[in-house]
Amino acid sequence: MTLAAAQFGILGRLRAEGASASLVEALAEAGTAKASEAQSRQIEALGRATEWLNSPPLSSATLRGKVVLVQFGTYTCINWLRTLPYIRAWDQKYRQGLVVICVHTPEFTFEKKLENVRRAVQQMKLDFPVAVDNDYAIWRAFNNRYWPALYFIDARERLRQHHFGEGEYEQSEMAIQRLLAQAGTSSIGAGVVSVAGSGVEAAADWGNLKSPEIYLGHDRTDSFSSPGGATLGRRRTYAAPTPMRLNQWALSGDWTMTNQATVSNGASGRVVCRFHARDVHLVMGPVRQESPVRFRVSIDGQPPGLAHGLDVDNEGSGSVREQRLYQLIRQPGPIVDRTFAIDFLDPGVEAFAFTFG
Repeated sequence: MTLAAAQFGILGRLRAEGASASLVEALAEAGTAKASEAQSRQIEALGRATEWLNSPPLSSATLRGKVVLVQFGTYTCINWLRTLPYIRAWDQKYRQGLVVICVHTPEFTFEKKLENVRRAVQQMKLDFPVAVDNDYAIWRAFNNRYWPALYFIDARERLRQHHFGEGEYEQSEMAIQRLLAQAGTSSIGAGVVSVAGSGVEAAADWGNLKSPEIYLGHDRTDSFSSPGGATLGRRRTYAAPTPMRLNQWALSGDWTMTNQATVSNGASGRVVCRFHARDVHLVMGPVRQESPVRFRVSIDGQPPGLAHGLDVDNEGSGSVREQRLYQLIRQPGPIVDRTFAIDFLDPGVEAFAFTFG
C-alpha cells in the first residue's frame, strides 16, 4: 500500500467516526506535506548518483516542469533487459516532454565498475541519461526493492504511479501520456508503441518458463545438489549427481565458492543444471580480463545445434571475455525438462547466476 492510500484510509475512518472537520483537514494537510517532502527527497536523491552517463548531472532544478520516468535496473538482469525495447521507444516518442532516467543500481560487485557499465550502455545502444547508483542512495530514497522498477513522476515532481517487474507496457505508456497531457505537452501522439525485442531482449516464453533464477554463490545454495554440499572460500573438488531434479544445479571439477560466485580453478570445470525453459543465460566473466576462458555447452549430453544461443555456435563453443550475461541456449521447441551443462576448457571463470526465458 502506498503512503497516500494509507493516509486516505485513515482520514476516511476519522470522518466516519465523526472527527471534527478542522482535525481532518489539518491531518490531511500534514499528510500531503509529508508525502510532498518524501517525493522531493526522491528527486533530490538523483544528485547523489556516483556518476552520470549520456548526460550532465540531473537535479530537481533541471527536471522541473518535465514528466520523468525513472527506471531501476542493472545490466546483467534479464528482466530489465527485456524491458529495454519499450523504454527506448518511449524515450524516442515522448522526448518532447518526457525525461527517461535509468538508475543503474548494481546487484553484483563487478557491476559497480564504471568501465563495465559504460561498455554495457554502449553495447545496448542506450542514449538516455543513466545515473550510476553504486552507493544505493537513489535506491533507498525511492524505497525500491526490484529490478526492473518504473516510477512515474509528474511535472510538479509528484510520484504518481509505479510498476514493478516486466509487463503491463500499455498501461505504463498510457500513464506517460496522461502525465504529459496534464503537463500541457502538445503532440503526444495517439496509440501505443509496438515493439518486438530480439536476442536477450526478446520477451520470455512465459507459458513454458518453469525455472526460476538460480544463484551460484554460497549465499544462495538452496538448489545445489553436489554431494557434500557447498563449501565457502575453500578450493575443493566437486561431483555432479545423476539424475538431478528439475531446477537443481551442481558442480564437477575443481572450484572455489565465494559469497556471490563460483570460481573455476582447473581446466575442466563443469556446471550442470536441470531446467525447463526456452532460454538459458549465465551471468559470468573471466577472473582476469586479459585471460578469456573457452567453454562448450550441451543439452542432454549433445551439442545444442539449432538450440544454440547468441554467445555460442552450433557445436556449443564460446568464449568468456567480459563480465556480463551470456545467452547460451534458445530452443526452437518442444520445451521439456532438459539437462544443461557448460564445460570450461580454461581455468579462471566466475559464474554468478542462471536466468531463463
